[in-house]
Amino acid sequence: MALRTRRPAGAAGRWPALIGVIAAPTIAFLLLLAAWQTVAVAGLVPADMLPSPTRVVSAAAAEHTVLLRHAIPTLVATVAGFALSVTVAFATATLLDFSRILRSALLPLLIVSQTLPLIALAPLVVLWFGFGLLPKILLVAFVTYFPMVVGLLRGFADADPESERLLASMGASRATVFRLVRLPASTASFFSSLRISITYAVVGAIFAEYAGAVAGLGVYMQSAKNVFRTDLVLSAVGVSTVLTLCLFGAVVLAERLAAPWLRIEQGRDNALAGGLR
Repeated sequence: MALRTRRPAGAAGRWPALIGVIAAPTIAFLLLLAAWQTVAVAGLVPADMLPSPTRVVSAAAAEHTVLLRHAIPTLVATVAGFALSVTVAFATATLLDFSRILRSALLPLLIVSQTLPLIALAPLVVLWFGFGLLPKILLVAFVTYFPMVVGLLRGFADADPESERLLASMGASRATVFRLVRLPASTASFFSSLRISITYAVVGAIFAEYAGAVAGLGVYMQSAKNVFRTDLVLSAVGVSTVLTLCLFGAVVLAERLAAPWLRIEQGRDNALAGGLR
C-alpha cells in the first residue's frame, strides 16, 4: 500500500488563511456600515446627531484639502513623539535591567504616572510649553512610553538563564551577556509593545491639539463641533483611524524586516497548535 505523503504548507497554503484573515473583518465592517446607513436613512436617529456614512464620505471629499492640511501636523507630532518615546523607553528599560535598586525605586513611580488622566494633563503641558509642536510630541511620548518600558523589561526577563550562565562562565561581561542574550530575547515583546503603543499615539496627539494648538485634527474636530457639523467631526475621526492603521502597518512591516525569525516561529507554533487539535 502506497504511503500518503503530507504536502508541506507553502505559499499556496498560506493564501486561504490570509484571505480569511482579511475577509472576516472586512465583512464585519461592511455590515456595520450597512446597519449605520439603514438607521440613518430610516430617521431613527436625528441626522445632525448621526449622519449617514454616505454623508460623512461626501463631507470628507468636499473638505479633503482642509483635512489633509490638518492631518499633516498630527502625523508629524505622532511620529516625532513616538520616536522620542521609543528612544527614552529603551534607555530606561536598559538602565532598570542593569540595576535592581533603580528598578525597585523607579518602576512604582512609572506605574503611578499612568494614573494621571490625559484629559487633565494635556492642558498643563500646553500651559508649560506653549501651543507649538513640543507639547504634542511630549504628550504622545507620555502616552506610549510606559507600555514599551514594560514590554522591554518583560522581554529581558525572558532570556535563557542557561545561555547567560554559559557566557558568564566564559568570562563575558554583563554588557556582553545583555547584548548577546537578553537583548535578542526581548525582540518579540518589544515589537508587541510597539504595536500596542502606536495605536495610542494618534490619540495622544489629538488630545494635545484639543487642549491647545493652531493646527491638527484635534483643532479641526473642535471647530466642526462648535458649528454642530457632526459629519465633519466623523470625517476627521475617519482620517485619524486611517493614520493609526497606516502607522500600525508600518510597525508590522518593520518587525518583519528587522526580525523575520519571529514570523517563522509564529508560523511553526501555529502549525504545531493545528496539529494538536
